[in-house]
Amino acid sequence: MAPMILYPAIDLKDGQCVRLLHGDMDKATVFNNSPADQAQRFVKDGFSWLHVVDLNGAIEGKSVNTDAVQSILESISIPVQLGGGIRTLEGIEAWIEAGVSRVILGTIAVHDPELVKKAARLWPEQIAVAVDVRDGKVAVDGWTGLSDIDAITLGKRFEDAGVAALIVTDISRDGALTGVNVEGVGELADAVSIPVIASGGVAAVADIERLKARKGVEIAGAILGRSLYAGTIKPSEALVAAAL
Repeated sequence: MAPMILYPAIDLKDGQCVRLLHGDMDKATVFNNSPADQAQRFVKDGFSWLHVVDLNGAIEGKSVNTDAVQSILESISIPVQLGGGIRTLEGIEAWIEAGVSRVILGTIAVHDPELVKKAARLWPEQIAVAVDVRDGKVAVDGWTGLSDIDAITLGKRFEDAGVAALIVTDISRDGALTGVNVEGVGELADAVSIPVIASGGVAAVADIERLKARKGVEIAGAILGRSLYAGTIKPSEALVAAAL
């Protein structure tokens, strides 16, 4: 089995590093006033990638926490994947030129899949698609709206398009430390040829082990959020489990 890549998450709200419960902006817990400091801590913990989301940007449809993201990019050397409010080719290009290794597209993947495919052609292996699921349907606009498309249908739109990964989040579990939805993640992974990254609810090292142990297509990665901030997962133990 290939090692699973673990992505510690920095969610940005009003310039601060926060965690939400079920994506609710009114239920934000601030964990660090300095996103750059948090990024450096994750590097020291041994992680090889960083997952960053501009929460304000996701709702407003444009990058908002630009200064915070720039501070992160300037403070670390590991690759960063960034999502939240990036909905134009110009926006994608600007962030890649700024040093982002992978741009995550969510709402625009539902509303304008051709733009995503064009981006994937222009920047091979640097575009990921966020598949944020609530009640069986894909959420949009910072999870404030719901589309009529399901995860597998969305994922299949981008087969052979050069998309680097699908990041699938079970919103009902996000930030709740209730355990990852292995079945839901696995269904998408088995249905597409694009690597799938699991997000939402990863609460313990056992969740990583469950993702690794499932039969079917291997899960390429997992995003760790509140579990790291709350201490329910120790980075060293998680990295060992992911490498097995």
